[in-house]
Amino acid sequence: MFSKFFIDRPIFATVISLIIVLAGLVSMKVLPVEQYPDIVPTEIQISATYPGATAEVLADTVAAPIEQEINGVKNMIYMYSNATSSGYLTIGVVFNIGTDPDQATIDVNNKVQAATPKLPSEVTKNGVTVEQKSNSILQVISMKSTSPRYDTVYVSNYALLNVLDEIKRIKGVGSASLFASQDYSMRIWLSPDKLADYNLTPQDVISAIQEQNSQFAAGQFGQEPMDNPQSYTYSVNTKGRLVNTEEFGDIILKTDNQGGLLRLKDVARIELGAQEYSVQSQFNGEKAVAFGIYLQPGANALETAKLVQDKMKELSKSFPDGITYDIPYDTTLFVNVSINEVIHTFFEAVVLVVLVVYLFLQNFRATLIPILAVPVSIIGAFAGMYVLGFSINLLTLFGLILAIGIVVDDAIIVLENVERLMSEEGLNPKQAAVKAMQEVSGCCRRAGFVFGIFADCLSRRYDRCHV
Repeated sequence: MFSKFFIDRPIFATVISLIIVLAGLVSMKVLPVEQYPDIVPTEIQISATYPGATAEVLADTVAAPIEQEINGVKNMIYMYSNATSSGYLTIGVVFNIGTDPDQATIDVNNKVQAATPKLPSEVTKNGVTVEQKSNSILQVISMKSTSPRYDTVYVSNYALLNVLDEIKRIKGVGSASLFASQDYSMRIWLSPDKLADYNLTPQDVISAIQEQNSQFAAGQFGQEPMDNPQSYTYSVNTKGRLVNTEEFGDIILKTDNQGGLLRLKDVARIELGAQEYSVQSQFNGEKAVAFGIYLQPGANALETAKLVQDKMKELSKSFPDGITYDIPYDTTLFVNVSINEVIHTFFEAVVLVVLVVYLFLQNFRATLIPILAVPVSIIGAFAGMYVLGFSINLLTLFGLILAIGIVVDDAIIVLENVERLMSEEGLNPKQAAVKAMQEVSGCCRRAGFVFGIFADCLSRRYDRCHV
């Protein structure tokens, strides 16, 4: 019998129990902590931008070439695409569960690079990004301005430049992105009637802006070889990209033989605003900027959330006056509550076991066995979770709460059966333990395993047949 082997070898059983407890304690430190288990298939997302294109144009000129190349990539289940009328395209490629996300990203990126020569030049200039999509949102942080001095465009760009980069470097953070990014952009509103008067098209205006809003390498003065050597070499600094509405307004669109100039401000209204206004976010009814923080696969959610909160407190000290932040959504709150419930249930179970065993057996030494059996079983369960690849989440914590009750019942059943055999049949503690486990080993093997640690000690302490 399995349990008799350990009852006859109490020292060996003690060592095994200590190893189980130590393995469980170590596993608790390294197990990932998250709200839900990671059962979502690996997904790789491709993003592309085609300014001014409609959804139909995006589907025909960008999505179709990329999908033709990606189709059939290793371990792929299916893919989907979404093209908007604002010129944005996203393609999602979903892989089988268990697929290495890093290798999947490499495979998809290779296919996208093969399709790049078939894409329009405007798309390749803006770049086609391939990245792993994380579905596990850790937190959502909102920033807003309580002062009329700063609008949401300023807050969005401040968060992009000064907050997101810091958050992305935190241990355990997979990615962080703005939900409604409002990057500063120069918005140019063309007047169709004025363009028609000067025989211009929107493409002519775009070409003029691209040509005159560029960074050039102007070269140097006094650089060798020269007929007359110079003592110094000077680098030429020229005006770079345009930065305000006045400079954009002075862009020359057309000239004539008499020296007349047609500038951009003559046919358009120019303003500094956000690149995109299609999405807006609010917090408590006020305009705000929200960004999501995604957990890295296998990371500890509690530790990462604490690091994010500490970093935000540190960054908030240098925020401009009137800009504040809040964390309206935090998945670790549910995990913390679940962990606290497990701890409360554990201690409540121990107290109930002590009361029940002592009340019915009237022996304090007998209460030591279930008190030691419960921690060995529960703490050792974390080692099993680590071996099986589980994480500490709401489902596994719920299972632990149920398991505590089962272990407590097993310990009480074994102990009471041992007491009954000692009282009715006059067996010593060791013999009673062996026979008790033969009768209830199908449901109480865990408690009997730990009971074997103490059976020999009990038999040496007591001459009469009671515990």
